[in-house]
Amino acid sequence: TPQPTGDGSWTFFSPEFGELFHSHHGAKQEAKKKFVGPTRLAERSPTGEVSLLDICYGLGYNSASALETLWSVNPQCQVSWVGLELDKRVPETAIAHQFHKNWPHPINTILPQLASTGEATTPQFTGTLHIGDARQTLASIIAQGFQADAIFLDPFSPPTCPQLWTVEFLDLVAQALKPEGYLATYSCAASVRTALKLAGFQIGTTSPVGRKSPGTLARFCSNDLMPLSEKEQEHLQTRAAIPYRDPTLADTAEMIQQRRQQEQQTSILEPSSHWKKRWNHSGRGISEDADK
Repeated sequence: TPQPTGDGSWTFFSPEFGELFHSHHGAKQEAKKKFVGPTRLAERSPTGEVSLLDICYGLGYNSASALETLWSVNPQCQVSWVGLELDKRVPETAIAHQFHKNWPHPINTILPQLASTGEATTPQFTGTLHIGDARQTLASIIAQGFQADAIFLDPFSPPTCPQLWTVEFLDLVAQALKPEGYLATYSCAASVRTALKLAGFQIGTTSPVGRKSPGTLARFCSNDLMPLSEKEQEHLQTRAAIPYRDPTLADTAEMIQQRRQQEQQTSILEPSSHWKKRWNHSGRGISEDADK
């Protein structure tokens, strides 16, 4: 059942993961401010060619917002697009509820094509939506040589979908990013930021959207990255920063969670509860999902 968000756009609740697909503060707003803006697509569009990788395509908001931004700056921009999605019923349901009609032409024709056939082509767009476990589909895309200027990393949260936040998966993701590219995610979890660093990324913070939590922007160089705050840097020295691991890229969520919990129990790092208490006492607060 569609649920309204704070900016008038709609989202769904996932019974499998127990979470909304988007922030209740606003699905469209989150797409623009957490993903499209930080990856500097408006600046990239005048070059005439942009490649995008949308990990966990879902209802299509991130990609639709990206296309809207790119073509508003340069209507002739050629976009090469790859999307990954576990369950094809998700984009199909978005189309069944007419979500695509909120976007301008030709986006409102591209989204139904992707949902129904997994492919869409226009004079300015070539795209393929791959259905299945992203750990497998991403590996096959990399084998074909695809690399993106911008990657949107938008799985459900690390506690509910740890398999797409592991060091090993983010190693794969790194192979799909061009040397000067950007990766954006809504998560500020210390485990995610550590995994990104272990995968070879430099990381920066992005502005919160409708809540306390910032997001994360990653690149292979530190140019254009907003440095982490002292609080965020200290968070990376706690047990919360121990990353998820999936050596074979085939483990279940439960196995990945248990592996991390065992590593946390034997760690000599500071418990994140101590970090949280210290910063709460300072009067500067802690973001909602920083501890996940």
